[in-house]
Amino acid sequence: MSKYQELRMNKPKLTIKEEAREVVFTTVSCMCDNIHYMTFKKDDNGDFKMHCGGFAYSNFGIKHPKHDVEWEADENEWGGVIAMINSGFSVVSEVKSR
Repeated sequence: MSKYQELRMNKPKLTIKEEAREVVFTTVSCMCDNIHYMTFKKDDNGDFKMHCGGFAYSNFGIKHPKHDVEWEADENEWGGVIAMINSGFSVVSEVKSR
């Protein structure tokens, strides 16, 4: 069984620090279990901006507009952010925050 399939069937328990200024999600793609990173960093206004590690947002096949994901992050609704990311071609395998 692939890592992607394992993560789809058994979602990991992920914890994000309160008031984090940066959150990095490690994702596993359905294509050959490739690993990518999605980073959320707060800008000067205190809003989160998503960075896809050099890949286009559309490559992840997420079923929500990018601004919806960023706004969910602004509200510290990380469960919603993870669900949105998992709606695409990749799943979240781990998270780091500071």
